[in-house]
Amino acid sequence: MTLLQDVHDAQLRKDLPKFNVGDTVRVFSRIKEGEKERVQYFEGIVIGFHRNGVATTFKVRKESYGVGVERTYPMHSPLLEKIEVKKHGDVRRAKLFYLREVSGKKARIREKKDWLSKKGVAVPSEGVAEGPSTEAAPGETPQE
Repeated sequence: MTLLQDVHDAQLRKDLPKFNVGDTVRVFSRIKEGEKERVQYFEGIVIGFHRNGVATTFKVRKESYGVGVERTYPMHSPLLEKIEVKKHGDVRRAKLFYLREVSGKKARIREKKDWLSKKGVAVPSEGVAEGPSTEAAPGETPQE
C-alpha cells in the first residue's frame, strides 16, 4: 500500500452501522454553542448518498410541522456522535428526491422484511439441532 492509501484508511470510521437509502435513521451530532457543547439528534429518512471515500456524505430528510427539512452529514466526521437505524426501508432507487414533492401517504416507504419470514420459513438459530428431537420427554419411554 502507498502512504496516501494508509492515511486515507486511517481517517475512515469503522464504528458506524450499515444503513442504506430508504432507511429511517437517528443521527446524533455534537453542536457547539458558545462555550458549551451538546448532542442533538435529527431523525429522518436517508434520501441519498454521495460516496467518495473519506468525503462520503449522506442526506437525511424529515417533515417538521409541514415543512421539509434536509440535512447533509459527512459520514466520517468526528462531530457525528452515533447513528441509530430505526427501520430499514424497501426502496428500488438510489436517490429518493421524489419525496420532496410528495407528502402524506404518498411519502411512505415500505419496511424491508426478511425474505425468509415472508415465505413463512422458520430460520433455525445457531446451536439448535434441526429436525425432530430423538430425546424422550420426562415420564415417557423412548420409542425404538
